[in-house]
This record gives sequence, structure tokens and C-alpha cells, in this order.
Amino acid sequence: MKTTDVKPANGKLGIMVVGCGAVSTTFITGVLMARKGLAKPVGSMTQYDKIRVGKGADKKYLHYADIVPLAKLDDIVFGTWDVYPQNAYQAAMYAEVLNEKDINPVRDELEKIVPMKAAFDKNYAKRLDGDNVKDCETRWDMVEALRKDIRDFKANNGCERVVVIWAASTEIYVPVYGPVHGTLAALEEAMKENDREHVAPSMCYAYAALAEGAPFIMGAPNTTVDIPAMWEMAEKTRVPIAGKDFKTGQTLVKSGFAPIIGTRCLGMSGWFSTNILGNRDGLVLDEPDNFRTKEVSKLSTLETILKADTQPDLYSNLYHKVRINYYPPRNDNKEGWDNIDIFGWMGYPMQIKINFLCRDSILAAPLLLDLCLLCDLAQRAGRYGTQRFLSFFLKSPMHDYTNGEEPVNNLYQQYTMLKNAIREMGGYEADEEID
Repeated sequence: MKTTDVKPANGKLGIMVVGCGAVSTTFITGVLMARKGLAKPVGSMTQYDKIRVGKGADKKYLHYADIVPLAKLDDIVFGTWDVYPQNAYQAAMYAEVLNEKDINPVRDELEKIVPMKAAFDKNYAKRLDGDNVKDCETRWDMVEALRKDIRDFKANNGCERVVVIWAASTEIYVPVYGPVHGTLAALEEAMKENDREHVAPSMCYAYAALAEGAPFIMGAPNTTVDIPAMWEMAEKTRVPIAGKDFKTGQTLVKSGFAPIIGTRCLGMSGWFSTNILGNRDGLVLDEPDNFRTKEVSKLSTLETILKADTQPDLYSNLYHKVRINYYPPRNDNKEGWDNIDIFGWMGYPMQIKINFLCRDSILAAPLLLDLCLLCDLAQRAGRYGTQRFLSFFLKSPMHDYTNGEEPVNNLYQQYTMLKNAIREMGGYEADEEID
């Protein structure tokens, strides 16, 4: 490895997950099984992907951990918050994502992961009825209680570092509101005044994490850290933030397939996407206000890849629609249907149909691992604020919309950003262009 300024990954890394449901228990169980040699962390870029470093005679392909100092799976300690009090073993069994034979070998470790009381407001997730919640008078009280949780967890588990990641349900849509979200001072004042309309519980988690020096990752489409006030907080505390919304099934396909249409200079008149999903996430998204948050996230992908302003003949009349339907019999085995109407030479129409029978939590689990390990790496490398190189893992990548910046949604451009960041942190030159 070349000499770099990245601090070594010494000691234990605490990963504190907001939510102890299907996604988080699949993630935790998989890591525990992998470090016992009983399962493979398939789908994890940090565990499998190789990047070319150097050119010509010096060219070689290396795993991430051979380029940069990543935390080892054996050094990870898990904690969670959840509105339901069931431990991680009970929650994993209830979720019915993994077979019992793939949970029982780590049952003892899972049973020790008991969720802390959640900072929760039922108005933000009306379909959830758990009572394992903090009794806080104000949003600021929520922040203080969460900060104590992080400090206690870090001390009790002997962790050198902590990363906080949101894997809980999607909150109702919170539009960016300048008088509260525009500056850190305004956000803090709103928290103290208990402004429940503009300050979501997830914002309290993010603020608390940053205040305690822990990188924060938003895995749902919540507004949370996608506001100038949180950018300011991340700059002030010099802590990385990343988000938003884990890119698992349908949007992964969209971000990879749409560039094929664009690169080939074919036209598109419409892309209709619908999903059926029966897990707790599907239940929450059955509420229109919560679906609106997800819809904004999923709709943002196409328009930055197939641009009407640069190719008006091809994309000026593109109609894009997204739907999610709650269907309990399917549980976590989500099905995504895509109907794509394209046109070619002389405007003649064609169609593409994609039917992705995926497993939501199986696709999400490796994203949690990669995002946590790479955010921890970024912090040790002295990086802070929005981590754009993590866009590869996210549906609606954070960007500075206040200055007209557009997110990068093209999967292949996102992969180039990811590889170049790893190269740079490993002491190599970034040697690929993002066109």
C-alpha cells in the first residue's frame, strides 16, 4: 500500500442502526455469519470489488482493503434503536427474510442486541404502533437523549469510532423550508421551540450523531440531512454525511439501464414503474404522505440521465411515473415491474419490459456494510460534509441544489466517482474522467 494520510482503522467500530427491522437484521445477521465463515457477503463492493490502480507496467487490480485501511468485520459492534422492543434475533425471525438455519448460528449474539428506545413521532409514520419510544418534551430533548445513547454505547462497548445509519421507515414528506432548514442556528432554535412540523425525528438522529463526531448516513428518502442547516453542521463538526435512500432494486436497474438508451441516442416517451411489497416498509409507504417522500426520491433518477435540454428530440416529452403497492403476501420479496416506451429511427416506437423479482433486504444489506465502512474511512481520511463519491449506493444522491448542482445518477459515472475516491485515499491518482 502507498503511504497516505488516512488514519489506521484501529479498535472497534460501532455501527448504530436506526431501525431493527428487516433490512437492519438481515445486515447484522449477515455480518455476524460472514465473520464466522458461515456465509458470504455477496453484493458488498468493499468485500469483493477490485479497482485498477496504476497504469502500464505498474497496473494492478486490488481489493479496496488492499488500497485503503478499511475496518475489519471482526471489529464491528452493533447497536440499534427501534419503536418495537424485540431483540435482533426476534426481529430477524419476525421479518422472515432469512431462513432459521441462517439465523440460529448467531442467535446468542443477536439476542444481545436489544433496541434502545426510539426518538419517534407517530405523525411521521402513522402505520407504526410500537411503544418502545423516548418520552421527550421537545425535539431538543430528543437530540440530548440520542447523544447520550451514542456516548453510552461507545463507552460500554469500547468503541474507538461510531457510525450512525438510518434503516428505519420512510417519514412523511418534509419540504425544505428556508426559515428553519436554511441555517444551523435556525434549525437549533426550531428544535428548542419544538417545531414538530419542520423538524422530523430523523433530523434529531442526524444532529445527535454529528454532535458526537459520528458520520450519519440516511438510507431512506427523508429530507433529514439534505438541507443547508445539516451541511453547515457537518462542516462545523468536520464529520461526513451521506444520503439518501438505499439504491436496491428498481432504481438500481433504472440508473444502469437508462444510460444504455442515452448512449445509443434512442428516444424515450415514457417509463412506468410499479412495485408490490409486503414488509413493514411497504406498510408505511401505503400511507400517501409517506409514499410522497419515496416518490420524490425515485422520480429524480431519469431526468438527470436522459436530459431534455441537451437532447430535446429524444427526451422532451418523457413521462415518468412511479407507484408502490402494499401487498402483504409478498412480504420482503419485492417485485418491480417496468414498462419502458422508447422510439428509434424515424420515430418508430418500441417497448422494453423488465420484471425484477428481488429481495429488498438482501439487496440492501451489503449497501449498509459498504456505506458504513466507507463513511468511517472518509472520516479517517479527513473528509467531511456530503460524500458525493457514495452516490453509487443511493437512489437520490445529495447535492447542493442551492447552487444549481445536479446529482450524478448515471450508475457508471457514479462508479467512476467511487473508484477515484478510493484511489485518492489510497495515495494513487484519480485517473478516470466523469463525462
